[in-house]
Amino acid sequence: MLPDPLHPAVVHFPVVLVILLPLVVAGALWAIRRGVPPLRAWAIPVATAALLTASAWAALQTGEAEEERVEEVVTEQALQVHEEAAERFLVLSGVLLVVMGAGLIRGPLGQAARIVSTVGALGLVVAGVSVGHTGGELVYRHGAASAYVGVEGPRTSSQAAKEGGTERED
Repeated sequence: MLPDPLHPAVVHFPVVLVILLPLVVAGALWAIRRGVPPLRAWAIPVATAALLTASAWAALQTGEAEEERVEEVVTEQALQVHEEAAERFLVLSGVLLVVMGAGLIRGPLGQAARIVSTVGALGLVVAGVSVGHTGGELVYRHGAASAYVGVEGPRTSSQAAKEGGTERED
């Protein structure tokens, strides 16, 4: 029932949630300005941030579980760059979750936490793009998917010329 490999299916959750989080935060801030109690309005961004952190953790775990297989076709350095970006993203999303949780507090401390959370949610998008970019490079530039399909992938014209043959046609 579960996809194999699982990592490509799981990584889409944090990608979507990191993009939605600033929008959810903006909506909550708007609702607070319109008179909705902060505790009630801010609970939605906190829940979204919790889902984001949990999904980032799941993505990291599934990536580590599949690392050995992908290392057969991708350089360790390329994997390391992606893994470090993913670990950084997980830590940052966890820190943001704590700060967002402080936004549930009444008074000036809660208000300050909500402002910091807004900036943090926007900054986390940048970290999310970094993870997605390095993951995309693993698949599209380094051929990580070939670890699962059992083929080398099509040769480029320059590879074929070096080998003295023609391009492979599949």
